[in-house]
Amino acid sequence: MQLNAMQLKIKRLSPNAILPKYAHPGDAGMDLYATEGVAIAPHQTALVPTGIAIELPPNTEAQIRPRSGLALKHSITVLNTPGTVDEGYRGEIKIILINHGAETFEVTPGMRIAQMIISPVIYVAVQDAESLSDTVRSEGGFGSSGLTE
Repeated sequence: MQLNAMQLKIKRLSPNAILPKYAHPGDAGMDLYATEGVAIAPHQTALVPTGIAIELPPNTEAQIRPRSGLALKHSITVLNTPGTVDEGYRGEIKIILINHGAETFEVTPGMRIAQMIISPVIYVAVQDAESLSDTVRSEGGFGSSGLTE
């Protein structure tokens, strides 16, 4: 842990819950672990419990993101990526996994199923406006930059 690191309080809701942890120094995301076994059929979703609740530092959010190894090797990803856990939420962190593969995927207790990144939140005052400033891009949206230079 780095000196002066913010504190993330974690409450275990299940006796077999594993606390989130960074796999390597310098990693942005902490691994999250399943507490129950779940079979996810092809093209189906499952809500997988982690057995933990968190108390985020003020003005932060937790982003829940997929693990690249599960995506590459098994076509398993987090459905609403990134999922957002708001600062005031105190319930169990559960992960919505989807199986994009052709085979049933077995989640086992203790398996790393997602990663959690703690990020600062910037609050803004919403202002009703009659117009917006001009930019080079303007209203160019999907595909506006083209396929080549």
